Amino acid sequence: MTNSLVPPAGPQRVLALAQLSNSVGDGAFYVTSALYFTYVVGLDPARVGLGLTVAWAVGSLAGVPLGRLADRRGARGTAVLLALATGLSVASFLVVRGFWPFVAAAVVYATAQSGLAAARQALLAGLVSAEERTGLLAHLQSTLNAGLAVGAGLGGLALHVGSRGAYLGVFAFDAVSFLLCAGVLSRLPSVAPVAVNRSAGASVTVLRDRPYVVVAALNAVLLLRMPLLSLGLPLWVAERTAAPEWVVSVLFVLNTVAVMLFQVRVARGVTGILSAVGVLRRSGWVMGAACGVFAVSGPAGSAWVAVGVLVVGAVLLVVGEMGQSAGAWQLSFDLAPGDRVGEYQGFFGTGVTVARTAGPLVLTVLLVEWGPWGWGCWGRRPWGRRMRWGRRRGGLRRGGRRSWCRLLDRCPGLGRRGCAHRRAGPGRAGVRSPALAGCRCAHPCRPSGTTARSYVGLAARSATATRVRRRPSGTTARSYGGFAAQRRYEQCPRQ
Repeated sequence: MTNSLVPPAGPQRVLALAQLSNSVGDGAFYVTSALYFTYVVGLDPARVGLGLTVAWAVGSLAGVPLGRLADRRGARGTAVLLALATGLSVASFLVVRGFWPFVAAAVVYATAQSGLAAARQALLAGLVSAEERTGLLAHLQSTLNAGLAVGAGLGGLALHVGSRGAYLGVFAFDAVSFLLCAGVLSRLPSVAPVAVNRSAGASVTVLRDRPYVVVAALNAVLLLRMPLLSLGLPLWVAERTAAPEWVVSVLFVLNTVAVMLFQVRVARGVTGILSAVGVLRRSGWVMGAACGVFAVSGPAGSAWVAVGVLVVGAVLLVVGEMGQSAGAWQLSFDLAPGDRVGEYQGFFGTGVTVARTAGPLVLTVLLVEWGPWGWGCWGRRPWGRRMRWGRRRGGLRRGGRRSWCRLLDRCPGLGRRGCAHRRAGPGRAGVRSPALAGCRCAHPCRPSGTTARSYVGLAARSATATRVRRRPSGTTARSYGGFAAQRRYEQCPRQ
């Protein structure tokens, strides 16, 4: 059971320590922040909600450029600076007295938080092999839940005391926790910045990568489970069931402990795109079943029957949550170009902000206003087929152009574990490789600025030398430049 919380020694354990250092402070901050801004700062609750909504909207837009900055300037240095900026923004809340200063501090806080998440993912991608990323993210998620639980307990003590000094102490503690996180991140090995590719099409933004955008959007829909525990279920229990209100805390503790103990086990089976799509499909069905169970808890007449039904629904929900997290992590990395991980992760992370922003309105209307029918609508989200489409198109497309595997008779990594290329037999020249996205080959002669996928497909040995001198149909001018590496490929000593 200890292995679920402690990752292997080295960079993985340092990343987990950094996660733990600031998650404890965040747990205390989340519990006390609303009351601090209303009772201590003296802001109207509606204005607090408006300011935080504006701040997180700005922060979600800043995630992509800050992720691109991490790619271009170095992930470790960017993560350290953003952790320091987050700590200073939390400290600024201690002296905020007024709505506009509060909005300014909240915008800096949300922007730094969004950028820090993207920079951390880019740092993880640079320090950990592709096969170990999902497992490490599962460890980090377990660590995050443990830290939030401890921090929530500390925040509860501050709420019990109820004094101004107790609230100020929580915010100061959270600010120091981010400074400590910056110090821990600085102990990690540096990750070399990615060279800027100025060739045609290199400046295409992540928004034009339609398969990735589709997967990120569907993931944002599934992330509506996040406000479900904190807002949707409490309102449902209070308004629509006969269960006592204290059962909400039981469901929250059940969810937190289950993720801490079992997230790593669930993530072990997710090793590639196909397994990620499979676990996402299953988690969608499980979440749909959880919605059906929650809907049944409303008509249950007895309080204890309603409690039992809610617990069963919470178990199904956390099982689906762990599968959804593992599958989404794998897809977010595998469908992103290797030289733009920070930028793509910054975009993928906006799903959390969207879920937290739109979730309260969506869940309030569906669950409180529509009742059991609302659970049915939420449980029937049509994501499975679209997720499979994103996986297929993401494997065969990048930047809006098809990747064709032409005249492929040998892949540099053919026979290695993880290489899914197929030999092109006689008469199969020009066939599209159905497993192109699953190849993780890294050829020593691969030109800079190209991905392993495009290089293997475009610089593979051709049946005739004359075909290299012509631009094949179905390729772009940019991709055709990959054929210039043909000579180096032929002369490589590893052939």
